[in-house]
Amino acid sequence: MDFRIVALPVTNFAPLFGLPEANLAARGVQRVIADREPGFPCRVSLRDATPGEPLLLLNYEHMALPSPYRSRHAIYVREHAREYQPEVNEVPAVLARRLLSARAFDADGMLLEAEVCEGIDVAPLIGRYLDNPRVSFVHLHNARPGCYAAQAVRA
Repeated sequence: MDFRIVALPVTNFAPLFGLPEANLAARGVQRVIADREPGFPCRVSLRDATPGEPLLLLNYEHMALPSPYRSRHAIYVREHAREYQPEVNEVPAVLARRLLSARAFDADGMLLEAEVCEGIDVAPLIGRYLDNPRVSFVHLHNARPGCYAAQAVRA
């Protein structure tokens, strides 16, 4: 099954770009500076920040459906990131270079399947999950820290 990885929309975060530290802190957001690459994966541009680049570290609700699996976690967004739309069946390097947890959900947000794999091997797993008509979407998480990375949907 063909799929597309979906980045988070920049419009969700653009109002935070350039805000003073105090305004960010009032919203529970921190500005951090990347000190290595890889290490700071942006959920909008779907690439790692380069050392010295500023990012926002914030809590994001990636699973908003009213199910027991409703979830939120910390994510990074590069300040002034541009939204990236991968090609059909493309796994961006930011995902391919990491150990991922792939989680298949139905339309009600109920978990149907889950597996951990190297990012370089995730494409066939996503395709297999989406072959199941009960699966509505697949969430990808960075397996070690557990944070949300991206969503995969049918292309």
